[in-house]
Amino acid sequence: MWLFSEIRTIGDIPKHYARVTPQKPALIDASGALSFAQLDANANRAAHALRGLGVNPLDRVAILSKNTPRYFEVLFGANRLDAALLPLNWRLAAAELSAILEDATSTVLVTDREYEQTAQKAVASSGKPCRIVVFDSVDAGAKTEWKSLCEQAGTDDPGVDVNPLHTSILMYTSGTTGRPKGVQFSHQGQLFLRLCEHLEPSFRYAADDVMLTVMPLFHAMGISLSTQALYSGVAVAVYPMPDPGELMRLIAKNRPTVLPLVPTVIQMLLDHPDAASADYSSVRAVIYAGSGIGRHLLSRAMQAIGCDFIQFYGATETACGVTFLRPADHRLDDEAALASCGSPLPLIEIKVMDTEGREVPDGAVGEFWIRSPSLSTGYYGQPELTAAAFKDGWYRSGDGGFRDSRGLLTIVDRVKDMIISGGENVYSTEVEQALQKLKGVQMCAAVGLPDPKWGERVVAAIVADPAAGLTTEQVVAHCRERIAGYKVPKQVVFRAALPMTASGKVQKRALRDELVSEEIKR
Repeated sequence: MWLFSEIRTIGDIPKHYARVTPQKPALIDASGALSFAQLDANANRAAHALRGLGVNPLDRVAILSKNTPRYFEVLFGANRLDAALLPLNWRLAAAELSAILEDATSTVLVTDREYEQTAQKAVASSGKPCRIVVFDSVDAGAKTEWKSLCEQAGTDDPGVDVNPLHTSILMYTSGTTGRPKGVQFSHQGQLFLRLCEHLEPSFRYAADDVMLTVMPLFHAMGISLSTQALYSGVAVAVYPMPDPGELMRLIAKNRPTVLPLVPTVIQMLLDHPDAASADYSSVRAVIYAGSGIGRHLLSRAMQAIGCDFIQFYGATETACGVTFLRPADHRLDDEAALASCGSPLPLIEIKVMDTEGREVPDGAVGEFWIRSPSLSTGYYGQPELTAAAFKDGWYRSGDGGFRDSRGLLTIVDRVKDMIISGGENVYSTEVEQALQKLKGVQMCAAVGLPDPKWGERVVAAIVADPAAGLTTEQVVAHCRERIAGYKVPKQVVFRAALPMTASGKVQKRALRDELVSEEIKR
């Protein structure tokens, strides 16, 4: 759109590079490299296969899978039909996936064989018609329906005139009300974000760069950074998130130059028994998000990996990062900078506002309002929530923080009580709704407490009926049946009462402060 006239939509990316650098690797996995020409042909096959399954313009095509090149083939294929990709979080329980499918009304669900039974349960309980098609990410030669459909499909372009203002990706984020929210990314919004990134002087892609993507593609960080690299003609080595030892081997094997990670994974790499023998010599930049990195961890990481570090801050609604803490700001003697999330990228504005909608001075805490050409076009099928979050071109992030005299932004709390554990977003309401279904729970609250491994851990504070005799093990087992594993409380505390407001609401900040104080005393 702005850099390559041929790239008007996301589906045009492999088409452009199939013409200018056809043999250059686009995607790399355990089976080898897929060139841009092959990716373009496979995207067309996927488009024809999806069309044969009844996918029409403006439909949603869901995918349930860990990271695999199939993800991008389905993305580009769906987009070439003017349909949107719906990435599903494979860590969710079938009941949670069902709520998303019910809301999104997907035409087709493409699933890895590993999650076939989960997909069937989710579709059945959603009450919505959705065709399930299976592929196999482990055995590439396995005869599956998706493989057969793509082998029979043509490699010619499907010839659909795709509207850049239409939705390319529909990504769900759990709402604080408990109802899932579908965040719509338009083609144009994503391509405008590429412009913001391109104008940022602290980071540039080189022709021989390789990005290693192990961050889940159902996350904005995983899919947006990978799309950014492909838009720049850069190869993406795409793998499911491995254990730290295997990740070190993947880095040594694939020789990535750009490595997106969350701080929790960085710490796991550094704490691994084989850390001293790890080969990071190819890496020129680590891009991280989800939380600040801290002086001690940064010092260890800089010494071990020896490259630039870039932090970004963003939300699903902004399609990925809208601020950078740039390499020059990663100084061990600047604690204030390391605690911040940096300053806005070019063409992006952030205001710090009070509850009355007035901008506050530097140093004062308020809510971050964001205006960016990449903003979501709103929540799918939820106009009231869209109107509340997006007003006059500004997205009200729900993140509370301040701007300092240097223009650096620091988050001090999350207005929406979101917990970030191991880079995953956990809304306290989701955990509380699961806890409330356990017999004997009279009152409960979920909060995040600082954790050296996870950044934050989910803690459940419960006022229980003494006659119920509830135990930590019972609470954890109950939650595991109802919510994803990373949302399950890592700590359960039983209390006689919880701090309350005059209106009868739990004072979560006071509860967090009490729990932290108790830990310090132990």
